Amino acid sequence: MGRFANPSNPSMPASVDYHLFGTHVRFAPGCAADLPAELDALGCARPVVLMQRRMHESAAWQRLQAMLAPAVADLRVYGDVPTHGSVQWVQAVAADLAGFACDGIVAVGGGSVSDAAKALAMLLAEGGRLADHATRFTPPAKVEIPRRVRPKLPIIALPTTASGAEVTPSFGARDDDHKLLFWNRGLASATVLIDPDLSADLPIDLLRYTAMNGLAHCFEGMYSRNRSPISDALALLATEHFAQSLESSGDESAQRGQLLLAGHVSGMVLSMARTCLHHAICHVIGARHGVEHGLANTVILPHAIRFNEEVAAPLLAPALAVLNRVSGTRHERVCDWVQDIVARRGLPHSLGALGVRREDLPAIARQTMTERGLAVNPRPVSHPDEVLSILERAL
Repeated sequence: MGRFANPSNPSMPASVDYHLFGTHVRFAPGCAADLPAELDALGCARPVVLMQRRMHESAAWQRLQAMLAPAVADLRVYGDVPTHGSVQWVQAVAADLAGFACDGIVAVGGGSVSDAAKALAMLLAEGGRLADHATRFTPPAKVEIPRRVRPKLPIIALPTTASGAEVTPSFGARDDDHKLLFWNRGLASATVLIDPDLSADLPIDLLRYTAMNGLAHCFEGMYSRNRSPISDALALLATEHFAQSLESSGDESAQRGQLLLAGHVSGMVLSMARTCLHHAICHVIGARHGVEHGLANTVILPHAIRFNEEVAAPLLAPALAVLNRVSGTRHERVCDWVQDIVARRGLPHSLGALGVRREDLPAIARQTMTERGLAVNPRPVSHPDEVLSILERAL
């Protein structure tokens, strides 16, 4: 396992503790117990804690809450973060916090929770409506990011999935049947505590869905027009550890740890290289049909990659070599490896299984043409029919 090896348990990634770009990152089983100390280090005495219902009802949260009680004078908890976030939900929470004088935000959960924390930090700092601060995309490749420079509240993220959202300065929020996208350098988490124990009650398949999202960050990062040697190196590192975990049939706790750490690295790739057509499609499916992001990624990924591999296969060749080496396979394309691992793991492989119907596809294709991911896609997308062809293969 190389750099991620744990001498006492070769299957479990080693502990990691580093500061990068103002963010303190710690990976270790049990490191969630550091939350009171991290709040103190950031001077946060009145934090807001966000999570989804599953976490709010879990024993893990009860233990964490007990640790916080003697250290935090006043605590506000919202345990009903909606999947994909929600513009209306964030605006309602911001209004509810008027007069509370919160000084930090804690996000305990997956990508939807991390995104909700970033959205709340944006709105509390900048005011107005959340939509006022969204990124604007004008086809074919113009992306406008509003200048928003007011100081943001520090975010402490405790991720429980492999989304990588805890490390990015971007987020999405669902607004009816659209997903608004945002980017602001002040929104990256101040602290990230990656504790595999927090996800111990999550089904391992759920983590595998989010791993497909992380792999998409890697593959899209490697052929994005915004890629770099640094993002390529991180993408290969994360790809190797995603593949090792997805191929593993051993200790599930070790698989969880490896997926979480690989997801964190894939979030760095996203931050550097951005995402392309695949994520654009998944954002629309999630917004229009409420499909969880990891599930949409699992189904769409091989077909979106197949579309782009016609021009980007050489850029993905290093990833393909890693995947074949780890898996002991001889696939000729990355898309074939993805379809193979989805089948072998028994993961969903069709939009129909997610509740998307054939008559839904044209509207999804048209809306995808408004998504900013098209701006850095290696293969130009000029007509909804090109997106429709991907969707039809995925149906």
